[in-house]
Amino acid sequence: MAAVMGIDSSTQSTKALVVDVNTGAVLGEGRAAHPDGTEVHPNAWWAACEEAMAQASAQAGEPVRAVSVAGQQHGMVALDAAGEVVRPALLWNDTRSAAQARKLVERDGAAVWAKRTGSVPVASFTVTKLAWLAEHEPANAERVARVLLPHDWLTWRLAAPGTEPATDRGDASGTGYFSPARGQWLPDLLADAFAGHRPDLPRVLGPAEVAGETGDGVPLGAGTGDNMAAALGLGAGPGDVVVSLGTSGTVFAVTGAPTADPSGAVAGFCDATGRFLPLVCTLNAARVLTTAAGLLGTDLAGLDALALAAEPGAGGLVLLPYLDGERTPDLPEATGTLAGLRRTNTSRENVARAAVEGMLCGLADGLDALREQGVEVRRVLLVGGAARSVAVRAVAPALFGVPVDVPEPAEYVAVGAARQAAWALSGEAEPPSWPAGTERREPDGAAVRSGAEVRARYAEARRQMHGE
Repeated sequence: MAAVMGIDSSTQSTKALVVDVNTGAVLGEGRAAHPDGTEVHPNAWWAACEEAMAQASAQAGEPVRAVSVAGQQHGMVALDAAGEVVRPALLWNDTRSAAQARKLVERDGAAVWAKRTGSVPVASFTVTKLAWLAEHEPANAERVARVLLPHDWLTWRLAAPGTEPATDRGDASGTGYFSPARGQWLPDLLADAFAGHRPDLPRVLGPAEVAGETGDGVPLGAGTGDNMAAALGLGAGPGDVVVSLGTSGTVFAVTGAPTADPSGAVAGFCDATGRFLPLVCTLNAARVLTTAAGLLGTDLAGLDALALAAEPGAGGLVLLPYLDGERTPDLPEATGTLAGLRRTNTSRENVARAAVEGMLCGLADGLDALREQGVEVRRVLLVGGAARSVAVRAVAPALFGVPVDVPEPAEYVAVGAARQAAWALSGEAEPPSWPAGTERREPDGAAVRSGAEVRARYAEARRQMHGE
């Protein structure tokens, strides 16, 4: 039996899966937590990676023939000339660089950024974090000799000494200094944002290329960003839109042509197969539900029961769930708002329902943004921790307005990384096929009409509060 390993280094933890190359069956898995916070020293990821890999290997009992790493996008890993970390990495959900993002867009114009990089910079993007570093920590900025992304850095740590760092098109396209259409770095754009500094950047590999070998001679796949790996793990194709409900909420599709949205709502990323991955991201997803459950003195199962006991529309309650600021819409300093409170509708059930609907409304807006970029939406693949919520599964089809398929629970980012490792090992033109079963939820006409009313109230509350 041939086995490969896929690693998902996410915001909160590292997951490692050992997978059978032929069937995609999981033979072993491991998990280790990361520190909380929006800046983390990469050594914490490395310790978690080693622990998760050891657990998965021990459980599998099979030698691993290739490894690939998927990592959280955008994180700034700054290294000095000796390869040492200059400062803790700023993660995608660190919004301190919001002012720098605004300055970059004001300087060059949103349309120019969209045309050159496929995206308009927001605080999540690496380029804005480097601009913040140059402005607020100039001594550290002077020391930076190389910039990597989290998956780049972990792949490099796994590789034998002397291996040149590498990345892939997918993760590179989320930096803000890479051209998805041309498949090339834009070092001049980076230097303009980073006070003239020109750090080295990793070589960009093709989807099935090998980044090097471990000290034990095991090939390392190119790796990719977490959203790109999820699409690969799910086998997403034309007409499929993935809605992932993790720490962040993401809405993305695989397309054959790049996008360039000057509004900034859709980020024009590359995927992990040589195609493209237009994506909308919200900062607030699963934690909206855990926060609401805590507020109501219950657990997630209790929140589900309360939400399903309420009528659609939550009696007029609307939650704008910007608990950690927001990326889409671009409101990094925003806070959560519960609108429409009246004596007649203030119940635990309605608050629970508003939390579920508010989280999903932001993602439904993401679906509309993809449609405006010409993306076909035939069905939604609903994944992530919050996709296990009974209430989320029940409400999503009405708000999305299309069939919702919920794949069997799995660590799809790690599965995608494993599929990439198997692809690199095989040398074939296409990755192996590992189909997953799904559970379908179809919306009926009455539910879609009710969902449209919920979304209209959500949009009105957002306009009243934020003018957008």
